Amino acid sequence: MTYHLYAIGNALVDSEYEVSDAQLHAAGVEKRHMTLIDAPRRTDLLKHVQAAKSHRTGGGSAGNTVVALAQLGGKAFYSCRVADDELGDFYTADLLSHGVATNLTHTKPPAGQTGSCMVMVTPDAERSMSTFLGATADLDESALHPHDIVKARVYYMEGYLAASPTGLTAAVKGRLIAKQAGVKLATTLSDMSMINFCRAGLDAMVGDDLDFLFCNEEEAQVWCGTQDLALICQQLGSQAKTVCLTRSAKGCLVIENGHISEVPAAKVKAVDTNGAGDMFAGAFLYAVTHGHSHAQAAWLANQAAGRVVSQYGNRLSQDVMNSLKADFAKHVESASVAA
Repeated sequence: MTYHLYAIGNALVDSEYEVSDAQLHAAGVEKRHMTLIDAPRRTDLLKHVQAAKSHRTGGGSAGNTVVALAQLGGKAFYSCRVADDELGDFYTADLLSHGVATNLTHTKPPAGQTGSCMVMVTPDAERSMSTFLGATADLDESALHPHDIVKARVYYMEGYLAASPTGLTAAVKGRLIAKQAGVKLATTLSDMSMINFCRAGLDAMVGDDLDFLFCNEEEAQVWCGTQDLALICQQLGSQAKTVCLTRSAKGCLVIENGHISEVPAAKVKAVDTNGAGDMFAGAFLYAVTHGHSHAQAAWLANQAAGRVVSQYGNRLSQDVMNSLKADFAKHVESASVAA
């Protein structure tokens, strides 16, 4: 084993803005959703947030997940695509600064614009995303490193790639390589818009032999076509060996082999939900690839997601991650003593 996690996904630089509901409405942005935009629309949106407080970080859903796992001490590889511009340099340097290996260091990036995501956060902590894919729209099989995929414990596909024909093809090819090598498979439903408009792509990533599936309650309801939690758990449980269904302040459900475990959420005041699901997946996959039970992994994932929603921004500092890791060690030790 060389990597605990090999992931493929979008490379996006996040710019986050604190806005009011009125500003969100005036900008014509759909609340709580991810919407794909073009360059002229991005220019127009920037006019609406000129006076808003902003913060820039490396992003991309699976990018956030691999960074979280690496910050906790895991080894990760990320396949993605940037352009030969300032944002591309920023994104590559961000991955490397967190110890994440990437295909970006092996080839010169093409001309163009690196993808970016405008994240507007309203006072109720909801995030609404407007994503300009730029170079990541052309992510393809050339980003894959098959010799590294086969040396990973888990192969993780970002659900947002369902919107990209070439990205989806690459993700599914990597899936086949991983499966043939006995590497576990994981994906996330990502967003309601992906389910509504790119269902076939998500179906291809889920397949009939998935090991880990991540989704939140709203996504699960849209995916299953019902709000009946029992039916949702039954359907999701038939689509992956282990399902993590996150429910915000209600914690999460871990579904496997017809059994459902409830894991409580961290008690926090949410100010920004951006990156919560990505953080959950990264922390969960860190724990399970380091010998911990799925219930223990979900505990750590809930704590990490709780910390990220209690601040502005999609990433946590290394000091906070070190603190979470120390708390996790105590939690595991106390659980073993109680047993």
